[in-house]
Amino acid sequence: MSLTAEQLATITESPFKQDFPLLAQNPELTFLDSAATAQRPAVVLDAERRFYETMNANPLRGLYRLSVEATASIEEARKRIASFIGARDEKGRPQANQIVFTRNASESLNLVAHTLPEVVNLGAGDEVAITIMEHHSNLIPWQQVCRATGATLVYLRPNDDFVITQGEIEAKIGPATKIVSVTHVSNVLGVENPVAAIAARAHAMGAKLVVDGAQSVPHLPVDVRALDCDLLAFSAHKLGGPMGIGVLWGKKELLDAMPPFLTGGEMIDSVTETDAVWAPVPAKFEAGTQDAAGSYATDAAIAYLQQFGMEALEERECLLATYLTDSLAALPYIKIIGPADGSRHVGAVAFNVDGIHPHDVASILDMSGVCIRAGHHCAQPLLAWLGELSTCRASVAFYNDKADIDRLVAGLDMVWSVFHGRQ
Repeated sequence: MSLTAEQLATITESPFKQDFPLLAQNPELTFLDSAATAQRPAVVLDAERRFYETMNANPLRGLYRLSVEATASIEEARKRIASFIGARDEKGRPQANQIVFTRNASESLNLVAHTLPEVVNLGAGDEVAITIMEHHSNLIPWQQVCRATGATLVYLRPNDDFVITQGEIEAKIGPATKIVSVTHVSNVLGVENPVAAIAARAHAMGAKLVVDGAQSVPHLPVDVRALDCDLLAFSAHKLGGPMGIGVLWGKKELLDAMPPFLTGGEMIDSVTETDAVWAPVPAKFEAGTQDAAGSYATDAAIAYLQQFGMEALEERECLLATYLTDSLAALPYIKIIGPADGSRHVGAVAFNVDGIHPHDVASILDMSGVCIRAGHHCAQPLLAWLGELSTCRASVAFYNDKADIDRLVAGLDMVWSVFHGRQ
């Protein structure tokens, strides 16, 4: 769709860049790689420093004030995260004990891949269903699991309009399916997958549903109850939090049934010379010293997003993605990888420049201060299925504006002229 003058005016300037030190201090920089990692607002940077300056102590391991405050900061972060993703009980109270901290979404997904198969008794003759769109973090672990158990890995594939249809869901998720693990939003195509429909089919077949929310939680209002998934993984750094913090949410009864992934300090209730009793969830999955400062800063990142409302940020990002897609489509040498309708791109738009390698495109754009991604985006099976070796990817966040996209277009014109001369 084409944007109206009123919609263009909405994205002409960004009222948010001033909140992000790296962007505010480098106005010449055009950052279009938020699908890889987001920029951090000052409140997040301040929170990380504040933790170390005011409550630096090992959480859970001391009865003195600093340790108690560090522990409380982690628990408050759990509450905010639970509320943010709709993990609430019947009375609307956030279910903080369903929030497990990990290092990143990849670790969260590996945790699930190493523990959930035992709960569902995965074995030969069973199936694990994923989509061809998966990031390697939600693909390789299931390859390994199937190899070890004798189960079969089954791929759901989108149609020519990049939609996983109901027919495909019913064809690929059947009585033999024990686990379904799908990305909510593709990090290459930018499309949102029909998770609720996949959940309905998975549960009807008696399977558990795992969702990779790395690309959705930072951009969409996510409600785990509405999605009806059993487990959800995402990373803090893609929503403005620090690197090195991941989140795994799961239904309590499932987390209770899953064995620990890592063992050691703090994840035990008691230990003898011959045995150990695990601590309750979430401690059972959080062996060793946690990144308490990172959890505290993640709390600040989510609070920052909540003050604007995810619905409002989603609306702005939809306009940006539409303008980005339309602007790229207007260039005769550009091939967009994904839907032609920009409103269907949740942040990310993959494309190629005719006859020019994505690495060359990204390198030349960098000379003008334009930052995009180039490569296979940790989704090689998807690109192989699409017939592409690699692509460029520009991805927007709410702090971007029209000028960022215009500078990308000008930069692409320069790329084309380097190889073909001015026309």
